[in-house]
Amino acid sequence: MRLRGLAWWAGGALALLGAWHAAVRPLPPLARLEAAADDWRQDLLAPAHAAGPHPDILIVDIDEASLQAVGHWPWPRERIAALSRELLQRQQVAALAFDFVFPEAAEGDDTLAAAWRGQPVVAGFYLQATGANYRAGQLPAALASTNTVPQGWPLWTGYAASLPALAQAAPHAGFFNVLPDADGLVRSVPAAAVVQGQLQPSLALATLQLVTGSPAATAGVSAEWLPATSAQPRAAVAALRVSPPGQAARRLPVDEHGNWRVPFRGPAGVQGGSFRYLGAATVLAGGLPAASLAGRIVLLGSSAPGLADLRPTPAGNATPGVEVHAHLLAGLLDGALPYRPAWAPGYEVCLIALSLLLCGLAARLKAAPLALAGVAAVMALLLAANAALYAGLALVLPVASAVLLGAMLAALLVGQNYLGEWRNRRSLLQLFDQYLPPERARALAQELARDPAQQQTLQAENRELTLLFCDLQGFTALSEQLPPLALRDLLNHYFSTVTQVVHAHGGTLDKFIGDAVMAFWGAPQAQPDHAQRAVAAAWDLRQAAEPLNQRLRDQGLPAIRFGIGLASGVVCVGDLGSALRRSYTAVGDAVNLAARLEALTRELGAPLLVASSTQAACGPAPAGAAWLEVDQTQVRGRQQSVTVFTLAGTASPPTPAQALQLQTWALAQAAVRTHHAAQALALLADLTALRAADIPTPLASPAPTALNTVLAALCASLETRLRANVDEPPASASAT
Repeated sequence: MRLRGLAWWAGGALALLGAWHAAVRPLPPLARLEAAADDWRQDLLAPAHAAGPHPDILIVDIDEASLQAVGHWPWPRERIAALSRELLQRQQVAALAFDFVFPEAAEGDDTLAAAWRGQPVVAGFYLQATGANYRAGQLPAALASTNTVPQGWPLWTGYAASLPALAQAAPHAGFFNVLPDADGLVRSVPAAAVVQGQLQPSLALATLQLVTGSPAATAGVSAEWLPATSAQPRAAVAALRVSPPGQAARRLPVDEHGNWRVPFRGPAGVQGGSFRYLGAATVLAGGLPAASLAGRIVLLGSSAPGLADLRPTPAGNATPGVEVHAHLLAGLLDGALPYRPAWAPGYEVCLIALSLLLCGLAARLKAAPLALAGVAAVMALLLAANAALYAGLALVLPVASAVLLGAMLAALLVGQNYLGEWRNRRSLLQLFDQYLPPERARALAQELARDPAQQQTLQAENRELTLLFCDLQGFTALSEQLPPLALRDLLNHYFSTVTQVVHAHGGTLDKFIGDAVMAFWGAPQAQPDHAQRAVAAAWDLRQAAEPLNQRLRDQGLPAIRFGIGLASGVVCVGDLGSALRRSYTAVGDAVNLAARLEALTRELGAPLLVASSTQAACGPAPAGAAWLEVDQTQVRGRQQSVTVFTLAGTASPPTPAQALQLQTWALAQAAVRTHHAAQALALLADLTALRAADIPTPLASPAPTALNTVLAALCASLETRLRANVDEPPASASAT
């Protein structure tokens, strides 16, 4: 299966996985990640970071200091009554809600009931889940009666409420149960519960009823039911409606489980700063001025670890349970109650599909930095839109699953691109490693892999190149004389030398053809100075012949002679071949001409022959060398004749003797071109005398590339050809 197809199959699998998570059954890893994203969003947008403690709600804390000052819990009912009178009568609070329950009779109950009677008190009670039969105390008056437990709501069968005397003194009451999520953190509180066919309010809802009602009445609460369907046999509740006397009803949406998401205002705890904490012992001792808490809503609870009411929440690892209800009540009062709508699963499915689509498109960008930037932009857009919906519309909508699955697909596609680029670079490296030096092959492969548009240069195209053919002269005779292993060693030395020289001058080694080597300059990367590079490489090959021969002689192998042909021109270069075998090579007239010139080196007496096209493009000869015109000849297979040159080593600049030899050779060439063979032979005789005079010592053996040696070979070859047409001996001619 192709890698791209595998990636898109994986994208489809991720889409199905996300749809299952959103619409069928939440997957624990994604659910935990979603909860973490919810915590991050809520912490980011928490109002208490800038607003400080809530102005209307405070907590009276039965803390460790209060327990040490007053005594261990439970306190006598008279002491609870005294604390209640201090808050309700002397401090004139607007409401006093208890995060405690008093289900059993005790001494002082009448005193506590008297303190509560006719006062804005909200008693607390708690519920027990299915299977519990414990029932203690008296439940408050129900919000409504119902024979149906709403779809998705928990089933409660047991409870512990205030004993009847206290329940009658404080008719307002609410349960203080909280529901931890799968990770143990408390993020939600049931808004209401159905117990024994009665709809009972939570502590926050009961307190809201009390503080939003008129002195003679309380706010009414009703449920907004959704009809049952074939998929949901039981009806569901979409929201609770609170109707304060003389005011418009407030709709308070609930999630599919009948819960309210707790809108944590900021860090939790006594030192968190979201709410003001007052020690119960300080309040009980009358340490506050009278009416200093007038109009405030007070929640009475405990932060003492010994009372086991510390809950792990996103706002703190040990949040007092009473503060959870304080955060929820603050959200209800401020109209900042976030909720998860019923259509959240469908929204999540669509968001996952959108995320996979956008991340997939972004990740397909070939440039990895652009792909990563595009994916990051998609993620930032999803997170920003989610935060905006939360801040503006109080919608708790999923986003983590879409971000994670989109990131997974993007990582897969970017990884696929990287792997494809690596494979492409490897194939390019394998291709050019045959032709270029390793460092240049790596650089070219990386450049082509980074910019796929440049890979068009690998396709066959017309381009001006300089071609070089190098051959071993007399190889057939050597093959007869040498055993196969010795011949192998000789060829290895020869090929290694040619390869090193070609690579040193930036050439591309095309192929080995028997004992011949083909190379070119100007491709695959453009080289404006391709002619100069090729001529310099050919000159270095001529210079390398003697050191190579010395190595061969040291190993008992015969010396070798190079034949080199150079030509420049427009050829077709690129990836050529059949479906079974391809190679990067060049074809065209200049290729044929270079090969023919290499073959002519045996006839014209010059081991290096350079076409006039290359000589003109190169310009001045390499340092320590001079151009010599060899002949105007017609090569096999071409109708048009070509002027060929060679290189000879001279002083820089040439000595007077060398300059005279060069001039004499040029005159001999001119005589040949004007068909004055006898004059040419006479000039060659003069040149022979000049060369003899230029040798300082009879025993001297100049290098094979020296002017004297090159002219000797050229003169011998030219004289042989001229004597085939001239019978008389040459007369001496002046060289001046």
